[in-house]
Amino acid sequence: MAKMSTEELLGVFEEMTLIELSEFVKAFEDKFEVTAAAPVAVAAAGAPAGGGDAPAAEEKDEFDVILESAGDKKIQVIKEVRALTSLGLKEAKDLVDGAPKPVLEAAKKDDAEKAKAALEGAGATVTLK
Repeated sequence: MAKMSTEELLGVFEEMTLIELSEFVKAFEDKFEVTAAAPVAVAAAGAPAGGGDAPAAEEKDEFDVILESAGDKKIQVIKEVRALTSLGLKEAKDLVDGAPKPVLEAAKKDDAEKAKAALEGAGATVTLK
């Protein structure tokens, strides 16, 4: 495989979503048995590429993951809620039945993005606030 320059690598990282970048960092850490000193700084470095006022809007570092509706696959959504929280089966079911309700509150951005992706993958409608 041909070596990529630093600029080429940065170009590839710039095109990745935060979830993809987070997964890459974890795979990199596992492969080389290291720990990234500041993975959030890497994600934040790509944000200014949007230009204008967009970076100022993304300064928020804590998000609430709000379950708007469970969709067609309610059981899958309940399983995801249980995986994301320390709730028991009854509590998770009550949360899903009572939507819209917060699943996670004051979560870090990448954790909130992962939770949103997991819940949406199970068929739920989710918003971040």
